[in-house]
Amino acid sequence: MDKVHIFIKAVYAGFMIGIGGIVNLSVDNKVIGALLFSFGLLTIVTQGFYLYTGKIGFVKKFKELLDMLVILAGNFAGTFIAAALAKMAHLDIDSTVLSGKKLDNSIFNIFLLSVFCGVMMYLAIDNYNKSKNIVFIIAPVMIFILSGFEHSIADMFYFNLAGVYSFKSFTYILVMAVGNGIGAKLFDIKPAL
Repeated sequence: MDKVHIFIKAVYAGFMIGIGGIVNLSVDNKVIGALLFSFGLLTIVTQGFYLYTGKIGFVKKFKELLDMLVILAGNFAGTFIAAALAKMAHLDIDSTVLSGKKLDNSIFNIFLLSVFCGVMMYLAIDNYNKSKNIVFIIAPVMIFILSGFEHSIADMFYFNLAGVYSFKSFTYILVMAVGNGIGAKLFDIKPAL
């Protein structure tokens, strides 16, 4: 698939994560917010969109690794569009406090939390692909949100919504993306039992 199509499918995925972020911020009940956020990943998987955290664990060739950069760029664009539209619509949501808490955490802690999230995302996609059971999408998404694990694309949305554009915020997103990738690859290894 050419880079333009990859980018477009990644924009759609980023937009869906933005919708997940909107609903998560819109409800007071954390469990309900986490449950409804999973609709974003369900849509991405069933529609064949390209989400970095859903693809990175399955990369086998260097060429595919280069595609991950295109996917990250598309995911960022999608989250930016979702955040911009949410602001234009004057939705009663705010990610300033959430974004601040993330940026106040140490970069090492952010990395570790990102690894945990990468594990959850890999297991969500791998188990869903094997079973087609949506519980395997919903449960890991709820786990990463309720546990406070760091999802690089969701955090792109939260930072975009808060208007947090700084060297530190982009560094944290990069660290999260690396951590998500490492977490996913940790569980991509199939030891012979």
